Amino acid sequence: MKLLEGKTVLVTGASTGIGRAAAIGAAQHGANVAINYHSRDADAEACIAAIEATGQRGLAVKGDVADAATATDFVARAVDAFGRVDVMVSNAGICPFHSFLDMPAETLERTLRVNLHGAYYMVQAAARRMVDQGDGGAIVAVSSISALVGGEYQTHYTPTKAGVHSLMQSTAIALGKHRIRCNSVLPGTILTEINKEDLADEKKRSAMEGRVPLGRLGQPEDMVGPIVFLASDMAAYVTGAALLVDGGLFVNLQ
Repeated sequence: MKLLEGKTVLVTGASTGIGRAAAIGAAQHGANVAINYHSRDADAEACIAAIEATGQRGLAVKGDVADAATATDFVARAVDAFGRVDVMVSNAGICPFHSFLDMPAETLERTLRVNLHGAYYMVQAAARRMVDQGDGGAIVAVSSISALVGGEYQTHYTPTKAGVHSLMQSTAIALGKHRIRCNSVLPGTILTEINKEDLADEKKRSAMEGRVPLGRLGQPEDMVGPIVFLASDMAAYVTGAALLVDGGLFVNLQ
């Protein structure tokens, strides 16, 4: 059963990690997919090849989500290629781990601009197109378990992910009258480029795995089902919601 048959899906930050998995997963469910990426040309080309291997059409558009013009360009290019926008998956994000007391201003500013401003610009640009089309749509933002818990070396990151979650709650209200649904997914520890270096320490990785009731850290592919569900008509009455995808990590207090 292809849940996104005939739809056009846009995914930001899709050359690697969760974005890449979501883009390929959307294609496997029948969507044409446009991806945004920042700098990894070869990885973006490989993602498009994987999309096209499913029999769907793919488009890669390079750009920095921290720049508002990137969002309008991305949406315009996708519309030129595929005719419309049905789903926006706002995924692009960074997390340069750093201690709080000596956090460089430029690290804080860059994290805010990519993770929060970038999500705002992309969601807004996609929503404007969906409103013009007049037949609704779906927006899925990749927040994080970090929207709900703290991190010693993530004082710049966790507020952005809480902001992305809040953005989906507010846009769900603002866009409901246009039949545009807005939801967030909150991944736990997923093995991606963001945490590759941090989890290279086998002792730390084993400790993290031991905290997860399902006994393992997540893979990008673990996010595909939740994102596709929220993007699809199966979630037609779901908006303003947040779905934890963390192997049970959050509830494992004791």
